[in-house]
Amino acid sequence: MDGRTCSKGFLAIMGIITVVLLMGNCAPRAITPIHTLGTPEHHIQSGMRLLEKGRLTDAEREFELAIEFDRSYAAAYRGLALVLGYRGNFKEAFQYMEKAEVLAKGKQEKALVYVGFMRLHTQQKAQGWLEQVESYFREAMQMLRGLPEMPDPYYHMGIAYKEAFLFSNAAGAFKKVLEINKTLMSEADEQLATVQKIERAMPATLTGKRIALLEKVSRIDVAALFIQELRLDKDLGARRTREAPIPPDVKDHPLSADVQRVISLGIKGLDTFPNGTFAPDESILRASYAVMIADIISTLTHDPSLANKYQDTASPFVDVRNDVPYFNAVMVCTTRGIIEAKGGMKQSIFGPMDSISGAEAVLAIRRLKEDLRLF
Repeated sequence: MDGRTCSKGFLAIMGIITVVLLMGNCAPRAITPIHTLGTPEHHIQSGMRLLEKGRLTDAEREFELAIEFDRSYAAAYRGLALVLGYRGNFKEAFQYMEKAEVLAKGKQEKALVYVGFMRLHTQQKAQGWLEQVESYFREAMQMLRGLPEMPDPYYHMGIAYKEAFLFSNAAGAFKKVLEINKTLMSEADEQLATVQKIERAMPATLTGKRIALLEKVSRIDVAALFIQELRLDKDLGARRTREAPIPPDVKDHPLSADVQRVISLGIKGLDTFPNGTFAPDESILRASYAVMIADIISTLTHDPSLANKYQDTASPFVDVRNDVPYFNAVMVCTTRGIIEAKGGMKQSIFGPMDSISGAEAVLAIRRLKEDLRLF
C-alpha cells in the first residue's frame, strides 16, 4: 500500500469519527428544570416574602414548587394555608394548616404551625377568635420552652390584639419582638408606632377604632369620623347647615346618613362633586385632610382670617411651596400640632400627596378636640 492510499484511508476514518461525534452532539439531552436548581427552603423563603407583599399567586407557586421537592414538607403546606386564608377560603386553609401540623418536624416548625393557626383565626374573626389565637400562642410558647426565643408568636399576637382594639396589649407584644432583636424588627417597629398613635388618639367610638386600623382612609371614612367621632354636626350644625340629598353612589352604603350629614355642613374638600357623586372610596391625601381640618377650625373659632393667615409666609417644608392652594391649611394644622410633619418639623417634610392613615386621621381629631376644647 503506497503513502497516498494510507493517507486516504486515514482521512476516511477521521471523517467517520467526526460524523459520529456530531451525531452524538445533536442527540437530544435531558434538560434539568430550572426550579430544581433551588431548594425547598429557598422556595419557602421566597414564598413567605411574596405572601407578605400580597402577591398571593406568586407565593402559591413557590409553595407548590417546595412540595414538588418534598411532599412531606410542613412549611409548604403552612404557606399554602396562609395564601388560602388571605383569599378567604378558611375551610381549606385550616385543612392545609392541620396537615402542616401533622408533618411538622421539630419544635420550632411545630411552633410556626401554631403561629399559622393564630394568623388564620385573626383573619377569619369567627366567634371566640381572640381566645383561639391566645390558645395557640400559649401552645407555641410551650413548644419553644428551653429554646432560643422566636419573635413570630409575639408579633402575630400583637397583630391579633390590635385587631381586637386591645392596643396596650398589642404594644407590649410588639415591644417584645424588638427586645428579642432577631427578625420582624422593622415590621414590629412600624406596628408599635401605629398602636401608640391610636393609644394617644383614644378613639371614643367603635367606628373610630375600626378606622384607626386602616392603612389609608377614604372620603366615606372621614365623613364617619367627623360625624361619629368628632360629632361635628353638633358643634358646626348651628353655624353652617343646608339641605343635602344623599349622593347616588352612597345610597346603599351603611354610612350614607353620615355622608348626608357631613355634606350638609359644607366642609371644604368633603362636598359632592359637580356630577352629584361623593366618590366614597377615594383615598384622602394629607393635604386634603389639612384643608378639611383648617376649614373646621376657621368656622368654630369664628376666625375667617385663618384662611389667608400664612399666605406671605415662607414655607418650612421642602415639599410644599407657599403658592399651592393647600399651603395655608397645612400651616394651620402643623403650627397647632394637629397634623404632624413627617419625621418632625426639623426634617421639613409634610408629604402632601401621601395618603393619610387611619391612626393619623383619628389622632388629628383627638388633637383638634383638645385644641378647640370640644369635649
